[in-house]
Amino acid sequence: MATVQATDRSPATPEEIWAILREAAEWRKVYEEEAAQRQKEADKRQKEYEERQKEAEERWAKIEEQWKKTDERFKSTNEKIGGLDNSLGEIVEHLVAPGIEERFVELGIHFDRINPNVRMKENGQRLAEVDLLLESAKEILAVEVKSKVRLRDVERHQARLEKLRGYYDSLGDRRRILGAVAGAVFGPPERDAAIEAGFYVMVQSGETMNMHVPEGFAPREW
Repeated sequence: MATVQATDRSPATPEEIWAILREAAEWRKVYEEEAAQRQKEADKRQKEYEERQKEAEERWAKIEEQWKKTDERFKSTNEKIGGLDNSLGEIVEHLVAPGIEERFVELGIHFDRINPNVRMKENGQRLAEVDLLLESAKEILAVEVKSKVRLRDVERHQARLEKLRGYYDSLGDRRRILGAVAGAVFGPPERDAAIEAGFYVMVQSGETMNMHVPEGFAPREW
């Protein structure tokens, strides 16, 4: 017959009960403080988010306003931009072209044809635009003309000549290609960059263009 063994555990004393209650109260207080702290941090993040959102909306409003003003300026200057394009064409046709052949004859290079504002296409797509293209049986000279020459103009002309080389190769035309940069305003850094790239440099002087060929200069051939 099974027997039931009585436990020796005696009921908790009032002091033990009060200790348990105090510990529970302390834990509850800690929990509530942590919860309050988390809520405070969440409120702070929400406030910061709302402030950033407000700032972003204000910035966007300013950007839209600036775009509106810029668009208005573009509309008001379209005719002026067209005028600048025409002026550049006139520079090419009336200032650079007449004297350029003579400048190269002085260097022992003769050209038979001078073509201003040449637009080249390949497979129906625009390949390159050349302000002034001079040709002979042996050479092709592509001239970039700017009222004020910048470093990026020199870099773009290098890329343009790479395209021209590929274009003429596709036609079986192996004439050597030379490059030149002509400008009314030509700063020393831009001039040095053009010479280093292997371009002839032409600078406006009065109503003509002077060739700037430093000692030891060797033009690059594409």
